[in-house]
Amino acid sequence: MRLVECVPNFSEGRDRKVIDAIADAARSVPGVQVLDVDPGQATNRTVYTFAGAPEDVLEAAFQAIKRGVELIDMRRHKGAHARQGACDVCPFVPIAGVGMAECVELARRLGERVGRELEVPVYLYAEAAARPERRRLPDIRAGEYEALEGKLEKPEWAPDFGPARFNAKAGATAVGARGFLIAYNVNLNTASVPQAKDIAFAIRESGRLKRDAKGGKMTGPDGRDLREPGLFKGVQATGWFIPEYRRAQVTINILDLEAAPLHRVYDACCELAAKAGLRVTGSEIVGMVPLSVLLAAGRYFLKKQGSSAGVGDREVVETAVQSLGLRDVAPFDPAQKVIEERFRRPAPLAGKTLAGFLDELASRSPAPGGGSVAALSGALSAGLSAMVAALTYEKKGFEAARAEMESMAARAHEAMAAQLKAVDDDTAAFTKVMDAFGRPLGDPEEAAARSKAIQDATKGATLEPLGVLERTLGSLECARTAAEKGNPNSLSDAGAASLMARAAAWGAYYNVLINLASLKDKAWVRKTLERAEECLRQAAAKSRAVDNLVLKRLKEPLAGLTAGRKPAPAGKKKRARKSA
Repeated sequence: MRLVECVPNFSEGRDRKVIDAIADAARSVPGVQVLDVDPGQATNRTVYTFAGAPEDVLEAAFQAIKRGVELIDMRRHKGAHARQGACDVCPFVPIAGVGMAECVELARRLGERVGRELEVPVYLYAEAAARPERRRLPDIRAGEYEALEGKLEKPEWAPDFGPARFNAKAGATAVGARGFLIAYNVNLNTASVPQAKDIAFAIRESGRLKRDAKGGKMTGPDGRDLREPGLFKGVQATGWFIPEYRRAQVTINILDLEAAPLHRVYDACCELAAKAGLRVTGSEIVGMVPLSVLLAAGRYFLKKQGSSAGVGDREVVETAVQSLGLRDVAPFDPAQKVIEERFRRPAPLAGKTLAGFLDELASRSPAPGGGSVAALSGALSAGLSAMVAALTYEKKGFEAARAEMESMAARAHEAMAAQLKAVDDDTAAFTKVMDAFGRPLGDPEEAAARSKAIQDATKGATLEPLGVLERTLGSLECARTAAEKGNPNSLSDAGAASLMARAAAWGAYYNVLINLASLKDKAWVRKTLERAEECLRQAAAKSRAVDNLVLKRLKEPLAGLTAGRKPAPAGKKKRARKSA
């Protein structure tokens, strides 16, 4: 899954028609989901949040800005929030499978297009900034819309894209790339705002003012106030009282999740609260959160519990939710709060019950078939190895193997997820082949297009089982680790993991062969066949090694029962009596 989030802020928070029209412009792009629309009356500003694949989000951002520029007139805008344009700011945020460099490139492409097609001055900021002095948004927006006309007359304020002239109606736009920002509140069992602020001052980057013995502020040689830095970079925080909760909160913005992981910030609040005689009674995430944040938190707390190996993502997330107290004051449903979950496609086969899958498999339909079964066998293999890792990690006397079991479990879970996905992907690839055969023959041009579609779809249907086959090599390595160093009580499970991987390898290999036979591109066929046969050779060798190891270790306790024994003699046949 490749996901980018975009969080454009538009200078309109009161006219519902305008607000909805901008949201609809973003929604008009297939593949993009508008996750949140948050208008503010006092600020006269609306924050939109949408996400999707990078190219889709880029298009949605442009369409939203285009609509906003059409509908908003900055000459009539008043609001409490600093602003300089109809679309005031538009950042791209990497969520999953996408790096910051790609978001920077998206920002530059959007800025160029907005400047060229909409004739709006565009400034690049944050990670996309073309100049160091333009990294900070407040520096770019200094003087706001009212100062923009004069600024554009100065060479140093020439925009990065678009005309260096004042657009009175649209103003100017800042486009950038930044990390994910989490708005986070930690609840306390007190109504004391000073105590909440004391914790906030201790954790935030800016810290607190230094004071002398009489409580007066201390200043440096330059006359500036001296400060004691806080525990975390990239954290802003203060304390406030929430009437509806009847408690004080430490309200936090985490701007740098690498420097200040959510779970570390939460633990620090707990420790500081305990020193002050207080207790943290849970926390809340405002808005949505990337899956990676909850996975990191869950693994952190599982490791503290001594049980971090062999745990699936669902259990890891639930551990994070419980450990952070995210259901303390309001429901927390990962399906709604985790960004990736909003984009997860349904799995028609993998989502069935076991009985339902078998019913579908045994029906007259040609799919699911051997390819999906091979993928399922691969998933079962990886799942067994992950189970052995978990049982070994928690067993006394196996402390020395914990690091290796944890590493193996992570690889096994990754393989299990990929193979389980392939259960549906293999059937979907077969369906594409059938769809291609269903295209009209018609005239020679249509017939040629049909033939090409069949060949292309068949190549895709070949690559699916080939991927299953290749992934069995990693699963067999996991099975070997489970057999060699895992909990001996689970030795039979390690052996079954090897058998399932071997079945997956052969089943996938058969599906590769049957698809290759109908392909006309002989060079591609030869290359793919060589790749498959090499994988199968390695898989067979790895599975034999695991099988031999497992059999040897399983038979060792039985050696005394079978050594030197002769086969039992056959009983003498009794002569049948003749009837009288």
